[in-house]
Amino acid sequence: MTEPRLITLATSDHGNVVLPEPSWCAGHVHHDPESLRVDLVHAGPTVDCTHLGANLFSAELVQSPYAESSSPLLGGRTPGVSVWPLSRTLDPVQMYSLAADLDRYADQLRSLADQLATVLDGGENR
Repeated sequence: MTEPRLITLATSDHGNVVLPEPSWCAGHVHHDPESLRVDLVHAGPTVDCTHLGANLFSAELVQSPYAESSSPLLGGRTPGVSVWPLSRTLDPVQMYSLAADLDRYADQLRSLADQLATVLDGGENR
């Protein structure tokens, strides 16, 4: 069994905090040493959905090992997926639901593209 990776992060309220770092964590290059211990966050690589240079969605696996929030939608000690611009942390069931909603939306976008192609080809013009 592999020993967990440990990382030391400076905090303004608890000094240096040593904590295990999950294998999926992308590191802490943007860590602010003035952070409170409760605000420490492990985050995986960001998955972006961009179009024409605009970021439509971002998602990343996150965990806040010292979180005090009891609301799972705000992140917490249990890993979840943080989704922007929803500003929510989702569990697996909620992520699958979001993906299904995006699939339905993609179908609606394709339908609009088909309608536009018809209009531009001289078809129905309403």
